[in-house]
Amino acid sequence: MRALLVEDDGMIGEAVANALKDASYAVDWVRDGDAAAAALDSHAYDVVLLDLGLPKRNGLAILRTARSNGNRAPVLVITAQDAVEDRILGLDNGADDYVVKPFDMGELLARMRAVIRRKGGASAPILSNGWLSLDPVTRSVVRDGVESSLTGREFALLRALLVRPGAILSRSDLEDRIYGWGDEVESNAVEFLIHSLRRKLGADTIKNVRGVGWMVPKGK
Repeated sequence: MRALLVEDDGMIGEAVANALKDASYAVDWVRDGDAAAAALDSHAYDVVLLDLGLPKRNGLAILRTARSNGNRAPVLVITAQDAVEDRILGLDNGADDYVVKPFDMGELLARMRAVIRRKGGASAPILSNGWLSLDPVTRSVVRDGVESSLTGREFALLRALLVRPGAILSRSDLEDRIYGWGDEVESNAVEFLIHSLRRKLGADTIKNVRGVGWMVPKGK
């Protein structure tokens, strides 16, 4: 999944970006409001972490503009502005949740998973197509009662496909969900990861639609 981190504090931004990468998110980190607006206009994100006190353009203005433009990406506000009125203002302008600094990184990741589930219309944390189950919390995958361990990028690719079983994702779709800005992407990276997942979980786990992309079949 691809996350946009909007945070002007270097120490906080680096800590959050590293935590997101460790959790297998592709992360784009920007440090001012204008850069955030440009990123939201040009990329589709699965979740946005938005500070409010930003240079050039404040977070509420970015949030209002994004919502008025029809951007429905889940937005989790992360800010030092802890007054109840500030929280109400953020939520009324389209934020999905609100976390006050300083925050626990585990709680932040849990809240991210929760808002992503709500936007997808799901309540259960487990992603499944009926015979393959992926737990985003433990990052474990189970097929036919057998649990397999995955690398971070194997997990990220399988998670992207299991969000909507039967939906076809192209190479660029998958790369967008696995790699953030500045990450080096090798030409055969997606094929390598798919080959590795098939070897661990079975050749029928991921199907190729020639010339279009890949998908996880719906339940048998």
